[in-house]
Formats: sequence, C-alpha cells, structure tokens
Amino acid sequence: MKNIAIATRQELPEDFGIAEIDASRTTTLREFYETMAEVFEFPDYFGFNLDSFDEMMNDLSWIENEKILIYFTHSDKFLEKERNKSKILTLLDLLDATCEEWRWAEGDDLIPKKELLIRFSPGERIRDLLGEME
Repeated sequence: MKNIAIATRQELPEDFGIAEIDASRTTTLREFYETMAEVFEFPDYFGFNLDSFDEMMNDLSWIENEKILIYFTHSDKFLEKERNKSKILTLLDLLDATCEEWRWAEGDDLIPKKELLIRFSPGERIRDLLGEME
C-alpha cells in the first residue's frame, strides 16, 4: 500500500482511525499547519513551520490510535494559494517520508509505534502534484 495516494471514501481501509480534513481549510502552508495542529491537537510548543511539523508527525505519542489515516477531501483546494510549488512538493515528500519512517519504527514506551497513511480525494490538481513527486 502506497504511503500517499488518491482514494475515494469507499476505498479507505476500515481498520484505520481516519482524520478527515477539508483541504479547503489548507489553501496556504500557514492554514495547513493551523489545521493539522487543531486536528492532531499538537502541543503548545508547535512552531507552525516545516521542521516543527516534522517533529510533531514523527512523535504522535498523544494519539491513542496505532493506525492513522489522514484523508483530505476537496483535494483540489490543497495548498492552492501556495505560489511556491517546491514548498508543496517538499511537504508531500516529508509526509511520504514520515509514513515510511513510522513503517520501520520499533516504538517504545515514550513513542508507541504507529502506522500512518495519507489519502486525497480524487482531483486533477492533486494527481498532477503526486505525479511530480514520483
């Protein structure tokens, strides 16, 4: 199963806790960070930048679910106002790497092992962005 993919709601695995995010709330990087901080209840020290986001997503010790799927609806709105495409691709690469790191993580008492997947609702723009990643 790919870490990041396009899927309809019906195609989502049933054994994952699903965090559904309306991508129209994530049209800029700042909105993306704010939305993710709210949905995942990031600690107060979250810095609303890529490095801090990476740190949060590689911890998730406060999340009880062991299998987490982030599903973006309205995917054509995902970072649509972000002018720098390389920043979007960097974020998508980071999300992919984070999913991969969780796949091989051992887990311990401080940070229990998780499984993380990212899915986007079907849309031409996200299909093009994901195609540029590969």
